Amino acid sequence: MGEALSETRSPMPLLYRRNSSGEVLKNIASVSSSLLPAFGTLVGDDSLSLNKYVIAPYDRRYRWWQTFLVLLVIYSAWSSPFELAFKKAATGSLMFIDLVVDLFFAIDIILTFFVAYLDKSTYLLVDDHKKIATRYVTHMMFPMDVASTLPFQYIYRLFTGKLHHGQIFGFLNLLRLWRLRRVSKLFSRLEKDTRFSYFWTRYIKLICVTLFAVHSAGCFYYWIATHHRHMEDTWIGSIIQDFEDRSIWLGYTYSLYWSIVTLTTVGYGDLHAVNTGEKVFSIFYMLFNIGLTSYLIGNMTNLIVHSAVRTFVMRDSINEILRYASKNRLPEGLKQQMLAHMQLKFKTAELQQEEVLEDLPKAIRSSISQHLFKKTVEKTYIFKGVSEDLSSQLVTDLKAEYFPPKVEVILQNEIPTDFYIIVSGSMEVLTHRNGMEHVLTTLGPMDMLGEIGVFFNIPQPFTVRSKKLSQVVRISHHHFKELVQPLNRDGKTIMSNFLQYLKNLKKEVQDEITFLTDHLCELNMDVRMLVILHLLEMTTFEGSETWNNDQENNQGRGINNAASGSLRVIIHAHKPDEETTDPGNLVQLPESVQELLDLAEKKLGKRGSVIVMEDGSQVEDLDALRDNDHLFIL
Repeated sequence: MGEALSETRSPMPLLYRRNSSGEVLKNIASVSSSLLPAFGTLVGDDSLSLNKYVIAPYDRRYRWWQTFLVLLVIYSAWSSPFELAFKKAATGSLMFIDLVVDLFFAIDIILTFFVAYLDKSTYLLVDDHKKIATRYVTHMMFPMDVASTLPFQYIYRLFTGKLHHGQIFGFLNLLRLWRLRRVSKLFSRLEKDTRFSYFWTRYIKLICVTLFAVHSAGCFYYWIATHHRHMEDTWIGSIIQDFEDRSIWLGYTYSLYWSIVTLTTVGYGDLHAVNTGEKVFSIFYMLFNIGLTSYLIGNMTNLIVHSAVRTFVMRDSINEILRYASKNRLPEGLKQQMLAHMQLKFKTAELQQEEVLEDLPKAIRSSISQHLFKKTVEKTYIFKGVSEDLSSQLVTDLKAEYFPPKVEVILQNEIPTDFYIIVSGSMEVLTHRNGMEHVLTTLGPMDMLGEIGVFFNIPQPFTVRSKKLSQVVRISHHHFKELVQPLNRDGKTIMSNFLQYLKNLKKEVQDEITFLTDHLCELNMDVRMLVILHLLEMTTFEGSETWNNDQENNQGRGINNAASGSLRVIIHAHKPDEETTDPGNLVQLPESVQELLDLAEKKLGKRGSVIVMEDGSQVEDLDALRDNDHLFIL
């Protein structure tokens, strides 16, 4: 009873406090203790003390006591219908056992007056003795608990000195079936407890329901036979004469046999209803069996199909891939990659738990990402030395991706949009020359791939293929740019790490990236970082005081001029307002106006002296130009 009164279903975790009168009102995390098995230990801890002689409802010892009572409930569920059908057992050896069992439940009634309960309006654990007693006594559970515990036959014998053989006490004993609610609550807790298999918990529960139905129906059917006027005109009297004088267990065996045969709709015909009362009971029992059988079949089917549904989905997906590959005549290697990726998707679904994570608050999801990936990101070469703020923001929205062996993660010459960090596994960096694959290097945990194409805004220079089962996290170029753009110091650190990495690349890898030598070999470190930062659009040269303060150290070659040299403009040989089909010439912006005029003469075949914009304004300083500006040479 204490369990029923103390259990709560509120999802609100609270704290505990003491009111002004000194009464202890303790909040508990009002989550079912079946969901958090260790929670009972926490609440029952001495550090969370209650009033004297008050028991915490989630105390581990109290939970063990409730579990012990469930075993006695199982006995009561068997003995109550049995003693109704077989009066000899009720007045014989079982009478003493019933008395002992009732004594344990009487003790539980007394204990309930000392079990704290949770106030559902305030979600506070109330441990005031008067309030606990008032709540229990005024609840309908109290008279039912008392009625199902009193040994009526023993009390009658104690006051009269006689043993009553009437049926009244047999029906009063059926009040003990009220205790079955404890079994139902136990199975509800076990179904939610992740330490136990849900399948087997439900399976055992269905078996218990079936056995109780078979036992009860058999006992009632036997009781009908014993109370018929003519014993020979009953279902059992027609085959066993004087069956009441025979062994109790013989009659019980026949009763269970009839009940099981009827429940399973076998109907051998050897045991059948003879009189009207037995036929009426059989009608209602078979109607009940229709519902019970449907309940059992439905639950078992649901359990079996639920465990196999993922397998069905995976098989259907694989068959669709095979049909698609066959219809489009895909190469065998590509088909195997598709199959491996699909199989891995289903195998890693339990690790990713996307559906679970989607239901969690953003703060919890961020904390999970911090725990899983922050150390990996911080150990990656490009993020060494960056601020805590940047590393935390980078990790917040990262999600793990899995690649099976021999699958291309990045293809050579594809458009760069993302780069990756390897969490576990290994990758091969490949290049294709003369129709042959050449392995340049191997990447492992904490290494990056795809960052060269992203940082320089060029097609990916290499193909990257998984060597074994690998876990990676993807970082979007757009997301990365948004995070780094306002952090000039971190941007400088990242570029310094990146350029140092390029410098230490293997020679065969550097040979595959020829533009590194063509565009960056003559620039010092600060200018290189400016050029790359501009390519990433993470900063502007005019607005960064950090970079402008370094201009004096560039040995006569200004950073702004270097920046201008990285721009491209479109030059025309006509006036801005003239209508013409001339698309113009795209050229690299030189370092001075004179050099631009010389370049225009070479490209357009016309010598000019003035450079104007589309709006007619004259260009005097190349630093004011932007990428893809239209210039008119006059």
